Amino acid sequence: MAKTVLIVDDSTSMRQMVSFTLKDAGYEIVEAVNGRDALNKVNGRKIEMVITDLNMPEMDGIELIRQLRCSAGLRFTPIVMLTTESQESKKEEGKRAGASGWIVKPFTPEQLVSVVKKFVR
Repeated sequence: MAKTVLIVDDSTSMRQMVSFTLKDAGYEIVEAVNGRDALNKVNGRKIEMVITDLNMPEMDGIELIRQLRCSAGLRFTPIVMLTTESQESKKEEGKRAGASGWIVKPFTPEQLVSVVKKFVR
């Protein structure tokens, strides 16, 4: 059975690109447009990994991570930030919230799959 990855990004084209890349690598994908949408879609679903943007309307990636870390079923789920933000202060804020890793856009499909494979086997 395929492992499920939740992709959270307000950019349709970014969600499609990440989704296409990971589906091609054999993962099942759930897409969400922001943190609030992601929390609604997780709702009891088995998620092996979360990939989230930082800057999104309604609920940003940092707040999403905080919320997910409060959920018993997702407390130890790998969460990777996928964002244009590369400042150390933002990375540190993400780490404090519970992010497992950080990928800076732009990235290659190979880089994305490599990171996912490190966390989800």
